[in-house]
Amino acid sequence: MAADPSAFATLPRDKPIIVFDGVCVLCTANARFVLKNDREGRFRLAAMQDDAGAAIMVHAGLDPDDPTSFIILDPESEGGRIWMNSDAVLHMWSQLGLPWRAAVIFRIVPRFLRDPVYKLIARNRYKWFGKREECWVPSPEQAARIL
Repeated sequence: MAADPSAFATLPRDKPIIVFDGVCVLCTANARFVLKNDREGRFRLAAMQDDAGAAIMVHAGLDPDDPTSFIILDPESEGGRIWMNSDAVLHMWSQLGLPWRAAVIFRIVPRFLRDPVYKLIARNRYKWFGKREECWVPSPEQAARIL
C-alpha cells in the first residue's frame, strides 16, 4: 500500500493513536482489549492497512506492507512522540489505569532486552496466532474510536 503523505498532516491530534495490524489475530485481540479496558476513551486506533495507519507507519520510517512494529503516535507526550515496540506496549498499559498500569514495572527491564522478545513475537505472530483474510471490523459502538 502506498501511503498518502498528506494523510499524516490531516490526522486528529487530540488523542494518542495506536497503529495495529488489522489482519493479525494477536494484534486485533490487543485492539479489542484496548477498546474494552480504555474506559476513558483515551486512545484511537488505526489499522496499518488503512490510510491513517499507513501514513503514521510511513512517517515513523516503517513499511506498512511489512509490519513488524507496534506503534503509538502520542501528541500528548514529548511533543508528539512516536512510541515503538516494547516501549509502545508499556506506554499503552501505563495509560489504561489499574490493574494494567502495574505492568509498567517491566520498564526496569532494559529496552535492549525487551525489544528482542517483542520482535521475536512480532516476526512469528501470524504463525503462532493466525492471520485473518480481511481486516477486523469493529462493532458500531467501537467504530467512533477507529480512524
